[in-house]
Amino acid sequence: MRARPISPSLVVEELADRITASGRDSWSRVLIDGAPPAAPSDLADALVSPLRALGRDVVRVSARDFLRPASLRFEHGRNDPDVFYDEWLDAGGLVREVLGPLEPSGTGRVLPSLWDAALDRATRADYVRVRPGGVLLLDGSLLLGRGLPFELTVHLSLSRGALARRTSGDQAWTLPAYARYDAEVAPVRTADVVLKVDDPGHPALITDV
Repeated sequence: MRARPISPSLVVEELADRITASGRDSWSRVLIDGAPPAAPSDLADALVSPLRALGRDVVRVSARDFLRPASLRFEHGRNDPDVFYDEWLDAGGLVREVLGPLEPSGTGRVLPSLWDAALDRATRADYVRVRPGGVLLLDGSLLLGRGLPFELTVHLSLSRGALARRTSGDQAWTLPAYARYDAEVAPVRTADVVLKVDDPGHPALITDV
């Protein structure tokens, strides 16, 4: 595996250029995938302003706002890594409300959030209209390998040791889910773009796997 050191600012610049290289006739659905300590939401947030400066409409969505109700997530206990991996995400809701409307024949009408997991109730968010050529920036964890449709997938990779060190003690029970993800999905091989972020201030672009 070869890696090219790259500054965080250049990561954003190169990704924005790659996203906007596509035409303006259809939408671009971009996934920023990574465990929470890799901060995929931060990278997705950082892309918003540059993309808008390049003339693209942008909608930001987080997979954590498309979790299933607590009664389903915790049916077999609160700390089951396999249920966390397989059952927490409302993938159907994400496709129905976000990804499907941005298909070439879609409406462009997106629901940015569906479920508030902390309050365990619907967010009652308003739909937003994404103009043709607009960009969806979706961040989340364990999202590759589910058959979800994206035009570009970015994976933020952490070594097992780095992930363990940067995962808080109350979330250590999730680590087997990420080990399973690496084994079953191999996101480093699956994603279109892979960034190694063991040192968040000095990422590296994986150029050969």
